[in-house]
Amino acid sequence: MILVCGEALIDLFVDTPANRTMPARAVAGGSPFNVAIGLARLGVRSAFLGGISRDRFGAFLADALAAEGVDDRYLLRTDRLSTISVVATAQDGQPSYAFHGEGAADRSLHPGDLPSALPDEIKALTFGSYTMVVEPVGSTLAALAQREHGRRVISVDPNLRPTVVGDMQVWASAAERFYRTATIIKASDEDIRVAWGGRLSISDAAAYWLDCGAGLVVVTEGMQGATAFSAAGQVSVPGRAVVVRDTVGAGDTFHAALLAQLARTGRLDPQTIAALELSAIGDLLAYATAAAAITVSRSGADLPTAAEVDASV
Repeated sequence: MILVCGEALIDLFVDTPANRTMPARAVAGGSPFNVAIGLARLGVRSAFLGGISRDRFGAFLADALAAEGVDDRYLLRTDRLSTISVVATAQDGQPSYAFHGEGAADRSLHPGDLPSALPDEIKALTFGSYTMVVEPVGSTLAALAQREHGRRVISVDPNLRPTVVGDMQVWASAAERFYRTATIIKASDEDIRVAWGGRLSISDAAAYWLDCGAGLVVVTEGMQGATAFSAAGQVSVPGRAVVVRDTVGAGDTFHAALLAQLARTGRLDPQTIAALELSAIGDLLAYATAAAAITVSRSGADLPTAAEVDASV
């Protein structure tokens, strides 16, 4: 089982306004939420740890997790409101986000809300996006990552959201708490550009993360594919030629598929991951790239099943 930690929220997709009306569609979302569902669809047991409101949106989110078979024993239900992320998609399929969530349920996780111990069946934990940074949830999850470091795989996807925390120095300091516990760091080239203002190359960023102690760093570059860095060296796989509907959920799909394939092949272990040969890492990247290609060919974060990915590899 993989424990996915972070936010579940409502993505409000808005369309072009007309006559003082802006059509919108509410969709269950959030990067960690998507990863938890992605793992379940790929045949790997997952659980979700995070704050979810008792409001109508929160009930929708909790019901969606349950319907996908995600273990809900670590959900914290609260009377605080649900975060709403307003998503506008450009003509090239790239989404932009505006978050409405100050004091919301997903940010309101405190140290006393954490389980005192995790069962042995949990082999890995994932952390990502703005709940690594905003408080009090950021410090709470950092304490969990630090507590479990060395015992289980820790996988981190920064998935930067500058509109939540505009000061990248604040983000960098908060995120480094997680980087120094990580077995795996998965990031996009856009994350690297935003985090360092274009000052670091992909290889420079990967070197920094490896220096933090990660055994495997993976950087995705959209249709250009993905590159992994480890003690064994560097390996890349090309992207897949598909008609892109939008890119919502692509990175979450890649993250879930990477972890799912490690679990399915019996390699979800910190020492095993750090010792992977480049050929094995290349196979992981190819699988995750195939999964992400399916998601971008569909509208929204509609993550694929194991059968769909296996049929396309």
